[in-house]
This record gives sequence, structure tokens and C-alpha cells, in this order.
Amino acid sequence: MTEMPSNTAFANGARFLRCALQVNPFEYQGRHNKQTAFKTEAEYNQAMVEGCKKAGIDVIAVTDHYRVKSSKGLVEAARAAGIWAFMGFEAYTKDGVHLLCIFDHDDLGKLDRIIGECGVRDTKAQSPIGSLDTVELLDKANEWGAVVVAAQVASDRGLLRTLTGQARANAWKSPNLLACVLPGPIEDAPEEYRAILKNKDPQYRRSRPVAVINAADVNTPEDLDRPKSSCFIKMSTISVEGLRQAFLDHESRIRLHSDTVQEPPIEIMEMSWQSGGFLGNGRVQFNPNLNALIGGRGAGKSTVIESLRYVFGLDPIGEEASKVHQAIVNHVIGGGTKLSVSVRVSEPAERHYTIERTAPNPPVVKDESGAVQNLAPGDVVPGLEIFGQHEISEFAKDPQKITKLLRRFAKQDPSLSNRRYSILLQLERTRGEIAGIRKEMAQIEEELASLPALEEMQKQFQDAGVEDKLKEKSLLLREESILSDFDGRLDAVKAIKGELKDSLPIDTAFVSSKALGGLPNADILDGLNGILQRLSADLAKAHTVLDQTCAQAEHSASEVKTRWEEQRAAIERNYEKLLRELQSNKIDGTQYIGVRKQIGRLQPMKSRMENLSLALETSESERRSQLAEWEDIKAEEYRRDSEAANRVSRRLKNQVTAKVMIGTDIGPLENLLRDEVGGNLSVIFTRLREKEQPSLGQLAQKCREGKQALIDEFRLSSASAERLAGADESTFMKMEELALPVSTQLRLNVGTEHEHEWRDLKDLSKGQQATAILLLLLLESKSPLVIDQPEDDLDNRFITEGVVPIMRQEKQRRQFLFSTHNANIPVLGDAELIVGLTVFDGKAVIPDDHHASIDSKPVKELVESILEGGETAFETRRFKYGF
Repeated sequence: MTEMPSNTAFANGARFLRCALQVNPFEYQGRHNKQTAFKTEAEYNQAMVEGCKKAGIDVIAVTDHYRVKSSKGLVEAARAAGIWAFMGFEAYTKDGVHLLCIFDHDDLGKLDRIIGECGVRDTKAQSPIGSLDTVELLDKANEWGAVVVAAQVASDRGLLRTLTGQARANAWKSPNLLACVLPGPIEDAPEEYRAILKNKDPQYRRSRPVAVINAADVNTPEDLDRPKSSCFIKMSTISVEGLRQAFLDHESRIRLHSDTVQEPPIEIMEMSWQSGGFLGNGRVQFNPNLNALIGGRGAGKSTVIESLRYVFGLDPIGEEASKVHQAIVNHVIGGGTKLSVSVRVSEPAERHYTIERTAPNPPVVKDESGAVQNLAPGDVVPGLEIFGQHEISEFAKDPQKITKLLRRFAKQDPSLSNRRYSILLQLERTRGEIAGIRKEMAQIEEELASLPALEEMQKQFQDAGVEDKLKEKSLLLREESILSDFDGRLDAVKAIKGELKDSLPIDTAFVSSKALGGLPNADILDGLNGILQRLSADLAKAHTVLDQTCAQAEHSASEVKTRWEEQRAAIERNYEKLLRELQSNKIDGTQYIGVRKQIGRLQPMKSRMENLSLALETSESERRSQLAEWEDIKAEEYRRDSEAANRVSRRLKNQVTAKVMIGTDIGPLENLLRDEVGGNLSVIFTRLREKEQPSLGQLAQKCREGKQALIDEFRLSSASAERLAGADESTFMKMEELALPVSTQLRLNVGTEHEHEWRDLKDLSKGQQATAILLLLLLESKSPLVIDQPEDDLDNRFITEGVVPIMRQEKQRRQFLFSTHNANIPVLGDAELIVGLTVFDGKAVIPDDHHASIDSKPVKELVESILEGGETAFETRRFKYGF
């Protein structure tokens, strides 16, 4: 949608340029007896140009003392080399103050006439003195269309040091003085001037502070390297208007060498469409800081936002937002449209990616070479947030989303989430173990219940003398049990043998020469490869030996079984004879043998029961320790969330407070009990909500203690308590493993900074709810934030007093992209890029000159027309307000 502009403007809006605004021409050196190594002006100009390139100087201003012709050669040499050069002069007022006057044009005749207006008569003097005082020259400069900077303001011939009393106050408070020069930050200025420079001295207080920049006389290429000779000024168009806007908004647009720099780590650089429809073959570049899309209704602002959402594959939050998004995808983007977004990621190292999506196919991520990556868009830009119109207010309906938003303010501790995951796995394991043990114990108890009767029957047979007669058969049953146990032991060894076989050969790819290539200690780690290969070979031998040993054991056992079978046959023949003798005496020998078999089967279960009891005790003890750790983890998570809430309250002092609570949302417990218990449990849910921080462990314990304990603790009805106490132990253990979600209570100050009136989120209007959420969204994230018309749910007071100040602060370290109809966002927020969309011949377009910041005249006029209603409407409001 845009074309690359000339060398005086930038396609992605305002950016910081290193500017040296007090460069002297060659002629100045001789006139002021400066030592120079250059014999000709051409040599000097060439050296200064090279010095600018070496120092990274983008912009210079050549300012000789009340002279301009001497500057022409250096200005032309710099511009020819791609360095923008302003023409200007250094004024020396009749009250002894030095001022830098910088112009857009280089009409030497016109500039000479302006110097004449300054009352300069003796042009041969080393430093001519004009007939205008400081205030008069500032007023004149405004008429000339120049921007004026007070040079060396706290030094000799500087405004603050030279002037005194009312004259100094008048000059300092002149609305035409926008900037002054210091060699460093304000903190390094003489103490007597700091309050004035910080705009805290009542006598010198201004409605808008004077911008402080770094500049100094530059006479050699080496001077350009000195920090005090230059500073960084943000402009989208290199012009006097660009300088003026920067000085008017110095907090956003001026950066000294002493200032810390924190560039956004993730930047959406550009988006393009290939479409036969409304979008055409458009392209828009973005700024890494604050971007504002403006335009009339139907110009395509929402389409840009929803296109970004579509490319990144993000789902809207609310139902209405989903409908709008799907309608734009279906009817505006349409099938076959190809959307591409380029992204720059700077952490841990700078990488560039392109995310492409051709509707209706899923998105694809490519690297700088165009190779498709096994990455999702969310892997490239984690935490990207995109909201359509009115969508922010959807947050207010979901306390969990607010809590998730709050956690971006929490101290990150990866070990905590690892501990949580680990302990929940352990609790699930011990729950399964305990449930399995209890189930087996219950089955054994049921089996053992018949043992007393069987033992009584055995005694009756013993009294009848049957045991003595069938003793040999009874002993044979015991031998059968021994043979069965032997087979079980051998099967266990064979299973181990099979597992060993499956694990061979050991995988050594991770320590191969290829895998270790490029590592600093590859020669040392290479030893692991040999170790694993030898281990694999030795284990293969061991498996062969084990296989042979097992086969030998089976063969030897078969010989034992053969011999035993021969003896068994003889005993069985004798047994059959004895059975016939007992039957003649009306005694059922087979019943006795059956009883003996059952007793023989049940007797080992007693030992098993004892072992299970010990195992249960061990598992329950382990679980108690796990539950203690689980409670510690939940408490630590709660402290983390509470600290995040406190941090939010501090960051948004006088605007928003946050508080976290446990127990207001018992949904997980409700779901569990409805699934596991059923029935009407509303009373227990009500009682739990009444507690400030309900303990699920306590609830589980009362359930175990029984019906009466639940009635006493929770005032339940007899039926509800009985139903709850009747649940199985597994349900009680699941209760203990739950973590009730943390709910976040937000309150917004709807009063003033000095007279607070706090209201809970639920008691606010939709617009006020959106304000509270938006204030949180603006903070702490490193990823871009994209919102379609955030002002729709906000009033101007909250925008100007709450949203804009935070936006200005955060945009230096995070990218924002807003579509808007509200001038406060791009103007007071000082958007680095304002993109003006319009419709031409049925397609969305961005005119070339509608893609810059407010320092561009066409963009300023566009903002005035679209967002302010035009100059007449703006002036009418100003007149009615009495401004």
C-alpha cells in the first residue's frame, strides 16, 4: 500500500536519528583561529562526511555565526552522501545569548535577508551581534518558520547563565523556545539551574517543558564521536516540523546518550495481501512502537486487524467478535487471498520470519531463506494479543482470563510449574496404587470370609479319619502348588530377558560425531560413544547367556516334572482306590480334597493380605508427604499471584487495584462431585463459598470421618451428608488433588487522583470495565498488542489520564497497533506511525503521503480532517472551551 519515500522520510514512520545540530563549516575554523589539519574546504567537507558515517550521524545542522554562504559546501557534500543537512545560523542576541536557528530551506538570499532582520550590520566581525534581544529573536524565528535551540544554555553565553531576573524568566517562558542544549543529562547540569530545566521552579514554570538535547560545536571529524555533540531525535520526515514535533514531545522523541535503550524484542514489520477483492495487492509497513490506523468508516481498518488475527491463527474471545472475524474472513479476505506478515525477533538472537496464509489453508512459517519451518505462528510471536471492536469487555465476563492476564506481572519461576506437574503425577500414581491395593484387599477379604467354614469342614473330615487316609493326596496338592510357583518365577526371568532384548542395541546417535559437531568439548564427549557401544555389546552377550541359562533351566525343570509325574500317577491310582473304600462307608473323599484345595488356595492370601497392609501403609505415608508438598505449591502459587496483584496496584496507582482470592470459584469441585456423587449438593457448595479459603483436604477428611462429621462442620442435611460420606476413597483423594482457581478482583478509580472512588469490576459500566482491562493489557508484555478501536468502550477522560500515559511509557519496549477514530491516541500518544486508509475504485488503499507520523504535513492534515472534524470544527471547540 505504500512506496518507499524520499531520503527525507521513512516508510515505517518515525524512528530515532542521530543528530548533530551544531556543526561548523570550514570557514569558521579560520575565522575563529581553530587548528585544523585540512588545507581546503573540499578536504574538510569530505572528512566531515566520513566522520558522520563513522559516528552514525544521520542528520546535521550547519550553523555558522550569522552566516549561511559559508555553510553551503558542507550542506551539499553531506546531502550528496545521504546525510541530511539543515541550513541555519548561530545568532548572538544583543543581550548576549547564543541561539541556533535552523531552517527547512536553503535559499541563501532569503536567509541573508533574515539575518538582516536580526539587525546584523558588521558581517566581518568574528561573532556579529544582532540588534534583537532573545525574546524578540524567538518571536521573529516563529514568523520565519525556523526552529530555535538555546545553545550551551547553562554555560558562558548560554541563556540561563547570561540572563538574570525577569529577562531570563521572559526568555525561558517564551512559547517559541522549544529546546535547549546541555552537554549531558539534566542531572549533570549546575545545581542552580536543575529546577528550571526540570520545570519545577515556579518562577520559570511552563505549560510545556523546554526539551533538552545534546549538541556542541563540531570542528573536526573526531568531535562527532563525542556523546555531547549529538543526540537521537525521532522523526518520520526530516524537517523543521519534524524537529518541532520532537521538541514539543521530547519525552517520546528525544533520547540522549545517557538514556537507557530498550527496543521491542518482537516486531511485526510488514503485512501484505495478494487479493483480487477489496484488499487488492496492498502492503503496509509498521513501526516497532506505536502505530495508529485511521480512516473513515469502511476504509479497511478492521480488515487490517482481522487479517493479522487470521494470519496468526488466533481465535476471538467473545461470540460477537467471532462473528465479525468470520464475516471478514469469508466476505472480505475471501478464499484464495494470500496474506504475508514479516516478523523480527531479537531474543535470544535476531531472526526474521515470514508467516504466510492462503485462505482457507492453515498458516505457514518460513525463515529468512524461505524454508518452511516446523513452527506455529505462536512459537514465533508468543503472547501476541489481538482484539476486535468491543472485545476487551469480554474479559470482564471471565475471571480466569483476568487472572491469566495478571500473571504476566508475576515473578517467573519455571521450577514451580515443573513441581506442580510432577506432584500431580505422583498424587495420581499414589491414588492409583492405594485404590488398587484397597480393591485387592477387599477382594481377598471377601475370599477369606469363607476360610473359617472351610477349616471347620476340614476338622470334621479329620475327626472322621479321612485326612490320614488321604494324606498322600493332600501332600500331592502342595507339590502341585510348588511346581506352579516355579513356573511363575521362571516366567518373571524370561520377561526381564525379553525387555533386555528389546532395549538392544543402545541408541548412540545423540553422541555421534555428527551430533557433537561444533561443540567445544566434542573430543571429550566422544568417549561416551565408545562407552555405550561397549555396554551394548556386553549386554548382547549377557542376553545370549541369559537366554541359554533360561533354556537350560526349562530343560532341567521338564526332567523334574517328568519324574514327578511318574510318582504322581502312582499316588493317583492309590487315591482312586481309597475314594472307593470311603464311598462304601458313605464318606465323600472328593469333597475333602476340594476343601483342602480351597484352603490351600486361601492360606497364602493371609500372607498377601499382610504384605498389602504394609504396602498400603507405605503408599499412604508417601501420599501424605505428597499432599503436604502440593499444599506448599498451591500456597506458593497464591503468594505469586498476590505479589502480582500488589505490583499491578503499585504500577496503576490511583487507577486500578487488584486482589486475588481463592474459593469464589469452586467449579472444579462441583464438577467432580456431580460426576462422582450426584444428587443435590447445593448446600455444601454454598457452605464452601462462605469460607474465605476453603480447604479441600479438610473436606475430604470430614467425608472419611462420616456423616455426622459433615453435619457438624458444614451444617448439611442428613441426606446430603450421607450421600457425600458414602462416596469411595478414590473420590476423596481426587478432592485432595484439586486446586481451586484463583479469582482476581479488579477495582477502578472512577473518581480523581486525589479523591478516590473505587468500584468493583462487576459494578462498572462496559466502558469502565474495558478501561480497567486495557490498563493491564498495556503493561508488562514483550509481545505486540493489536486493538481495533479501543476507544469505543472508553471515555476521553480515561483515555487521556490513564491509557495514553501508560501507552507512551510502554511503547518504547513494546509494539502497539491500534485502529482509532480518537485523536487522543495518535496525537497525545505521539504515534510513531499514522496510517491513513481510504477507499479508491472499490479497493482499500494507503496514499504514499498518508504513511508517516504527525511531523508530516499531509498526515497532520489527515488527522485534523478525520479525527478532529477539520480545522473549523477544531477551532470552534477551542473557542467554545475558551482555550
